[in-house]
Amino acid sequence: MGKQKRRIPAEETARPRTAEEFGDALLAAAYETARGVRGAARAKQLAPDLDLPAEAADGARLAGHQVISRVRRGGWLPEDVDQAARRRVDEFARSYALDTLAADAGQCETARWWTESEPHLTQWAAKHILTPAEALTSVIEALGFLMTLPALVPPGTATPARHTVDEKKLSRVRALLAKAESSSFPEEAEALSAKAQELMTRHALDRVLIEAGPELPASRRIWLDTPYVDAKSLLVHVVAKANRCRAVYDSRWDFVTIVGDEDDLAAVALLTTSLLVQATRAMIADPAGRDRAFRKSFLVSYATRIGERLDQAAEATIAESPDPDRLLPVLASHDLAVESAFTTLFPAVVSKSVTVRSPEGWHAGRSAADRARLGETRS
Repeated sequence: MGKQKRRIPAEETARPRTAEEFGDALLAAAYETARGVRGAARAKQLAPDLDLPAEAADGARLAGHQVISRVRRGGWLPEDVDQAARRRVDEFARSYALDTLAADAGQCETARWWTESEPHLTQWAAKHILTPAEALTSVIEALGFLMTLPALVPPGTATPARHTVDEKKLSRVRALLAKAESSSFPEEAEALSAKAQELMTRHALDRVLIEAGPELPASRRIWLDTPYVDAKSLLVHVVAKANRCRAVYDSRWDFVTIVGDEDDLAAVALLTTSLLVQATRAMIADPAGRDRAFRKSFLVSYATRIGERLDQAAEATIAESPDPDRLLPVLASHDLAVESAFTTLFPAVVSKSVTVRSPEGWHAGRSAADRARLGETRS
């Protein structure tokens, strides 16, 4: 009698056998996921049983290292990956993406919660109470998400900064802004915000006069929450401009990159966060309108007027400085360095307008910004 041939299901013959094969299969599925195809079906083929193959866990590690290396080279920091993941994938895929980043060489050991006694994926699946197929589905979705991340300008690498941020000054600014955000009295909140901006401006002017030359620019990202992200990005822009920085908005991912020296970047981040809190609170409290057109117009008008007032405050502070004739050339040199760095990093920036459709929202936003009296408080 001839030898009997056993029929093997097609999915069994296609199932990977080694860690490298599992890694390749996960990358292929992730690539399809990045193009809009869900990875659950492929995950069930890779892990049809109740036990997760060791080769699958090792393959996930290999695939993750390959993808995350490209992400890191593209300028994505852990906080950026976290912010983007919050907007694009579920909590399981987000968690796995962050673990993949932490597992990569050079990451802080404190971010690694797992042990080396068994593969990370095995421990991660147990932690989240997931079946092997569910765990691999999250792996595929996490890797697919990471594949979609474009190359960015790495924060802090425009040119190296020469000093660290003055934490003592920033602590005073943080305290003022925290009081402004928590105050139930508008006039008090407005005066505190004005005082914070004045303190930041005076500190910046003192710094540029003391230093031998213009500070070398760096960059950082400010992530914005929906809705009305384009209107909120305008507020970041005007705060950045008033604090001697440049800003550009990436509408694909809802963040603004700001370029300037380290102290000014920290000041912009602090003041922007506080003003967004106060603007949102004033917008919601306004009884005149509740629709989207009103609220977007409110925020655009608020940002526009805040920009005017911040510019006026900066000009007044410069004029009142002990040595304005010496200060102006130093500031001009600083602005030139920032502009040069910004142009190098973003050679093809396009200006876009924000549409305002509610006159009522525009006037309400401007009134709210007028009440701030930013730059008018003097000590």
